[in-house]
Amino acid sequence: MSDTPATSLAERLAARFGDTLTISTQRNEITAELAAADLIAVATALRDEPGFRFSELIDLCGVDYLGYGQTEWETNTAGGDGFSRGVEGQAMGRFDWAGRPRGNDEPRRFASVVHLLSIEHNRRLRLRVFCADDSMPVVPSLTLVWPGVNWFEREAFDLYGIIFDGHPDLRRILTDYGFVGHPFRKDFPLIGNVEVRYDPEQKRVIYEPVSIEPRVLVPRTIRNDADLMQAKAEAADDWQRN
Repeated sequence: MSDTPATSLAERLAARFGDTLTISTQRNEITAELAAADLIAVATALRDEPGFRFSELIDLCGVDYLGYGQTEWETNTAGGDGFSRGVEGQAMGRFDWAGRPRGNDEPRRFASVVHLLSIEHNRRLRLRVFCADDSMPVVPSLTLVWPGVNWFEREAFDLYGIIFDGHPDLRRILTDYGFVGHPFRKDFPLIGNVEVRYDPEQKRVIYEPVSIEPRVLVPRTIRNDADLMQAKAEAADDWQRN
Protein backbone atom coordinates (compact mmCIF):
# COMPACT_ATOMS: atom_id res chain seq x y z
CA MET A 1 0.00 0.00 0.00
CA SER A 2 1.34 3.42 -0.88
CA ASP A 3 2.23 5.73 1.95
CA THR A 4 -0.69 8.11 1.48
CA PRO A 5 -1.51 10.79 4.08
CA ALA A 6 -4.55 8.76 5.16
CA THR A 7 -2.45 5.64 5.65
CA SER A 8 0.15 7.53 7.65
CA LEU A 9 -2.47 9.04 9.94
CA ALA A 10 -4.18 5.67 10.42
CA GLU A 11 -0.89 4.13 11.48
CA ARG A 12 -0.19 6.91 13.95
CA LEU A 13 -3.67 6.62 15.41
CA ALA A 14 -3.26 2.88 15.86
CA ALA A 15 0.17 3.32 17.48
CA ARG A 16 -1.08 6.01 19.86
CA PHE A 17 -4.48 4.68 20.90
CA GLY A 18 -4.19 0.94 20.29
CA ASP A 19 -7.38 -1.02 20.90
CA THR A 20 -9.22 2.12 22.04
CA LEU A 21 -9.95 2.93 18.39
CA THR A 22 -11.28 0.71 15.64
CA ILE A 23 -9.91 2.29 12.48
CA SER A 24 -11.16 1.86 8.93
CA THR A 25 -10.04 3.60 5.74
CA GLN A 26 -12.18 3.99 2.64
CA ARG A 27 -11.37 6.29 -0.29
CA ASN A 28 -8.51 7.73 1.77
CA GLU A 29 -11.02 8.81 4.44
CA ILE A 30 -10.38 7.56 7.96
CA THR A 31 -13.12 6.65 10.41
CA ALA A 32 -12.19 5.84 14.01
CA GLU A 33 -14.86 4.17 16.12
CA LEU A 34 -14.60 4.30 19.91
CA ALA A 35 -16.61 3.78 23.07
CA ALA A 36 -18.43 6.68 24.66
CA ALA A 37 -16.39 6.29 27.85
CA ASP A 38 -13.17 7.03 25.92
CA LEU A 39 -14.45 9.96 23.87
CA ILE A 40 -13.30 12.89 26.02
CA ALA A 41 -9.79 11.53 26.62
CA VAL A 42 -9.28 10.68 22.95
CA ALA A 43 -10.75 13.98 21.74
CA THR A 44 -8.48 15.97 24.07
CA ALA A 45 -5.42 14.08 22.85
CA LEU A 46 -6.40 14.60 19.21
CA ARG A 47 -6.75 18.31 19.83
CA ASP A 48 -3.60 18.90 21.90
CA GLU A 49 -0.89 16.43 20.91
CA PRO A 50 1.61 17.73 18.32
CA GLY A 51 1.25 14.70 16.06
CA PHE A 52 -2.47 15.34 15.56
CA ARG A 53 -3.53 18.93 16.35
CA PHE A 54 -7.17 18.56 15.32
CA SER A 55 -8.00 22.08 16.41
CA GLU A 56 -11.24 22.38 14.42
CA LEU A 57 -14.46 20.43 14.88
CA ILE A 58 -16.13 20.83 11.50
CA ASP A 59 -19.39 19.03 12.19
CA LEU A 60 -21.24 16.71 14.56
CA CYS A 61 -24.41 14.86 13.66
CA GLY A 62 -26.61 12.06 14.87
CA VAL A 63 -27.31 8.84 12.98
CA ASP A 64 -30.21 6.40 13.36
CA TYR A 65 -29.24 2.96 11.99
CA LEU A 66 -32.74 1.55 12.29
CA GLY A 67 -33.24 -0.55 9.13
CA TYR A 68 -29.86 0.61 7.80
CA GLY A 69 -29.27 -0.44 4.19
CA GLN A 70 -32.90 -1.52 3.65
CA THR A 71 -35.50 0.05 1.36
CA GLU A 72 -39.27 -0.08 1.03
CA TRP A 73 -39.29 -0.51 -2.73
CA GLU A 74 -37.65 -2.52 -5.50
CA THR A 75 -34.78 -0.68 -7.16
CA ASN A 76 -33.45 -3.43 -9.44
CA THR A 77 -36.57 -4.34 -11.42
CA ALA A 78 -39.21 -2.53 -13.42
CA GLY A 79 -42.38 -3.40 -15.27
CA GLY A 80 -43.27 -2.60 -18.84
CA ASP A 81 -45.17 0.51 -17.81
CA GLY A 82 -42.14 2.27 -16.33
CA PHE A 83 -40.96 2.97 -12.82
CA SER A 84 -43.36 3.75 -10.01
CA ARG A 85 -42.91 6.98 -8.10
CA GLY A 86 -45.10 5.95 -5.18
CA VAL A 87 -45.25 2.79 -3.11
CA GLU A 88 -47.09 1.49 -0.10
CA GLY A 89 -45.19 2.41 3.07
CA GLN A 90 -44.61 -0.29 5.66
CA ALA A 91 -46.13 1.88 8.39
CA MET A 92 -46.85 5.49 9.23
CA GLY A 93 -43.40 5.60 10.79
CA ARG A 94 -42.01 3.11 8.25
CA PHE A 95 -41.21 0.55 10.96
CA ASP A 96 -40.37 0.26 14.62
CA TRP A 97 -37.26 -1.31 16.14
CA ALA A 98 -38.87 -4.68 16.84
CA GLY A 99 -40.29 -4.93 13.33
CA ARG A 100 -37.31 -3.46 11.48
CA PRO A 101 -35.96 -5.09 8.30
CA ARG A 102 -33.28 -7.61 9.13
CA GLY A 103 -29.75 -7.88 7.75
CA ASN A 104 -28.54 -4.86 9.69
CA ASP A 105 -24.88 -5.23 10.63
CA GLU A 106 -24.78 -2.28 13.03
CA PRO A 107 -24.70 -3.33 16.70
CA ARG A 108 -26.56 -0.30 18.02
CA ARG A 109 -29.24 2.01 16.77
CA PHE A 110 -27.91 5.52 17.53
CA ALA A 111 -24.48 7.01 16.99
CA SER A 112 -22.83 10.41 17.14
CA VAL A 113 -20.46 11.17 14.26
CA VAL A 114 -17.80 13.88 14.54
CA HIS A 115 -15.71 15.39 11.72
CA LEU A 116 -12.36 16.90 12.70
CA LEU A 117 -9.84 19.04 10.82
CA SER A 118 -6.16 19.60 11.56
CA ILE A 119 -5.18 22.89 9.94
CA GLU A 120 -1.57 22.42 10.99
CA HIS A 121 -1.19 19.01 9.33
CA ASN A 122 -3.94 19.35 6.69
CA ARG A 123 -5.65 16.16 7.87
CA ARG A 124 -9.27 15.16 8.38
CA LEU A 125 -10.68 12.51 10.69
CA ARG A 126 -14.12 11.08 11.38
CA LEU A 127 -15.03 9.75 14.85
CA ARG A 128 -18.06 7.54 15.43
CA VAL A 129 -19.45 6.79 18.89
CA PHE A 130 -22.39 4.42 19.34
CA CYS A 131 -24.79 5.06 22.20
CA ALA A 132 -24.77 2.11 24.60
CA ASP A 133 -28.51 2.22 25.33
CA ASP A 134 -30.97 2.40 22.41
CA SER A 135 -33.86 3.42 24.67
CA MET A 136 -31.86 6.28 26.25
CA PRO A 137 -29.03 7.25 23.87
CA VAL A 138 -26.33 9.13 25.75
CA VAL A 139 -22.81 10.24 24.78
CA PRO A 140 -20.47 12.75 26.48
CA SER A 141 -20.66 16.35 25.34
CA LEU A 142 -17.58 17.71 23.55
CA THR A 143 -18.27 21.33 24.48
CA LEU A 144 -15.34 21.42 26.91
CA VAL A 145 -12.98 20.25 24.13
CA TRP A 146 -14.40 22.20 21.18
CA PRO A 147 -16.87 24.85 22.46
CA GLY A 148 -18.20 25.47 18.95
CA VAL A 149 -19.94 22.06 18.99
CA ASN A 150 -22.65 23.50 21.26
CA TRP A 151 -25.28 24.06 18.56
CA PHE A 152 -24.39 20.87 16.67
CA GLU A 153 -25.12 18.81 19.78
CA ARG A 154 -28.38 20.65 20.33
CA GLU A 155 -29.37 19.84 16.74
CA ALA A 156 -28.58 16.13 17.20
CA PHE A 157 -30.56 16.14 20.44
CA ASP A 158 -33.51 17.84 18.78
CA LEU A 159 -33.65 15.65 15.67
CA TYR A 160 -32.48 12.28 17.04
CA GLY A 161 -33.04 12.47 20.79
CA ILE A 162 -29.36 11.83 21.59
CA ILE A 163 -28.49 13.21 25.01
CA PHE A 164 -25.08 14.87 25.33
CA ASP A 165 -24.02 14.47 28.93
CA GLY A 166 -22.41 17.65 30.26
CA HIS A 167 -23.84 20.01 27.66
CA PRO A 168 -24.40 23.45 29.27
CA ASP A 169 -27.76 24.18 27.60
CA LEU A 170 -29.24 21.08 25.94
CA ARG A 171 -32.60 22.08 24.45
CA ARG A 172 -34.32 22.04 21.09
CA ILE A 173 -32.95 24.31 18.40
CA LEU A 174 -34.92 23.60 15.18
CA THR A 175 -38.38 22.39 16.21
CA ASP A 176 -41.08 24.17 18.19
CA TYR A 177 -40.97 24.30 22.00
CA GLY A 178 -44.02 22.05 22.21
CA PHE A 179 -42.82 19.56 19.59
CA VAL A 180 -43.23 15.90 20.57
CA GLY A 181 -40.70 13.31 19.40
CA HIS A 182 -37.56 13.54 17.29
CA PRO A 183 -38.29 13.93 13.55
CA PHE A 184 -35.11 12.33 12.12
CA ARG A 185 -35.66 9.02 13.88
CA LYS A 186 -36.59 6.30 11.41
CA ASP A 187 -39.71 5.34 13.38
CA PHE A 188 -41.03 8.91 13.43
CA PRO A 189 -44.13 9.22 11.16
CA LEU A 190 -43.21 10.76 7.84
CA ILE A 191 -46.37 12.86 7.96
CA GLY A 192 -45.70 13.95 11.54
CA ASN A 193 -47.95 13.61 14.57
CA VAL A 194 -49.93 16.85 14.41
CA GLU A 195 -50.51 19.78 12.10
CA VAL A 196 -51.06 23.41 13.03
CA ARG A 197 -53.17 26.19 11.59
CA TYR A 198 -54.35 29.61 12.62
CA ASP A 199 -57.97 29.67 13.76
CA PRO A 200 -59.47 33.14 13.07
CA GLU A 201 -62.36 32.53 15.47
CA GLN A 202 -60.12 31.56 18.39
CA LYS A 203 -57.46 34.03 17.18
CA ARG A 204 -54.63 31.63 17.89
CA VAL A 205 -52.68 28.74 16.41
CA ILE A 206 -54.29 25.38 17.14
CA TYR A 207 -52.98 21.80 16.89
CA GLU A 208 -55.00 19.15 15.04
CA PRO A 209 -54.56 15.50 13.99
CA VAL A 210 -52.67 15.10 10.73
CA SER A 211 -54.96 15.10 7.69
CA ILE A 212 -52.27 14.00 5.18
CA GLU A 213 -52.50 10.48 3.77
CA PRO A 214 -49.24 8.55 4.28
CA ARG A 215 -47.36 7.95 1.03
CA VAL A 216 -43.73 7.13 0.32
CA LEU A 217 -42.22 8.81 -2.74
CA VAL A 218 -39.72 6.90 -4.84
CA PRO A 219 -37.18 8.81 -6.94
CA ARG A 220 -37.19 7.91 -10.62
CA THR A 221 -34.18 5.74 -11.46
CA ILE A 222 -32.16 6.03 -14.67
CA ARG A 223 -30.32 2.86 -15.62
CA ASN A 224 -27.53 3.52 -18.11
CA ASP A 225 -27.15 -0.12 -19.09
CA ALA A 226 -30.65 -0.26 -20.61
CA ASP A 227 -30.06 3.01 -22.45
CA LEU A 228 -26.79 1.73 -23.91
CA MET A 229 -28.38 -1.49 -25.12
CA GLN A 230 -31.13 0.44 -26.88
CA ALA A 231 -28.65 2.87 -28.40
CA LYS A 232 -26.49 0.03 -29.72
CA ALA A 233 -29.52 -1.70 -31.23
CA GLU A 234 -30.63 1.51 -32.98
CA ALA A 235 -27.09 2.14 -34.24
CA ALA A 236 -26.94 -1.39 -35.67
CA ASP A 237 -30.25 -0.89 -37.47
CA ASP A 238 -29.06 2.42 -38.97
CA TRP A 239 -25.83 0.77 -40.19
CA GLN A 240 -27.71 -2.09 -41.88
CA ARG A 241 -30.09 0.31 -43.61
CA ASN A 242 -27.21 2.39 -44.92
